[in-house]
Amino acid sequence: MEETEQPKPPAMAPNKKHTHLKVVVIRDWKEYFGEAVLIIFSVLLALILTEVINAIHEKQLTKEYLQNIRNELIQNKTKEEEQYAYQLQVLKNIDSALNNPNFQQQIISDGEFRLKLIASSGILYRYLEDISWQVAKQHNIESKIDLQDLSALTNIYQEQNRIMKSEDEIARVVLDRESRNPANARITLKLIRDNYHGWAVDRAESLLKEYQKEIDNLK
Repeated sequence: MEETEQPKPPAMAPNKKHTHLKVVVIRDWKEYFGEAVLIIFSVLLALILTEVINAIHEKQLTKEYLQNIRNELIQNKTKEEEQYAYQLQVLKNIDSALNNPNFQQQIISDGEFRLKLIASSGILYRYLEDISWQVAKQHNIESKIDLQDLSALTNIYQEQNRIMKSEDEIARVVLDRESRNPANARITLKLIRDNYHGWAVDRAESLLKEYQKEIDNLK
């Protein structure tokens, strides 16, 4: 029986090592310098844009603070007009009491000073606000407005405080033990009248003009 020739296995291909080509980029100083300049430019541009955005934001905030102050001045002007009219009436009541002994006896009797008989709504008729001004000062508004506005606003709010102080000064007179003595009725009424004039009434007309002037300036 003939032997059949067995097929030979295919020859194995010889192992070949794969070689990777390395690309070396040669860069000169000009390219490095260009990249450095680009980076510096990008940083400077970012800083400039940040400053511009912050400046716009600060300007907008300043505008809002001034608008709030203007609104506050408008409200206070209306309040002071009402208070001025009220306090003028109080002064008339005091004059009536000074000229009428019977009226004086009604005001001071049984160890009590009946303030309501001359000032029906209390010493102060309205309270003048300064919240917007205080908030603006906390955010350094004084460095962001011109000297004329700063001077005007400072004076307005100082005058407001003096008018508001009249409540403490007049209350000090009314609450004193000597004010409960009927024999001191005239001097007590005169002290109250003088405090109204000194702290409030004599300042009102000038303050109302300052209100209107600054309201117009901040418009």
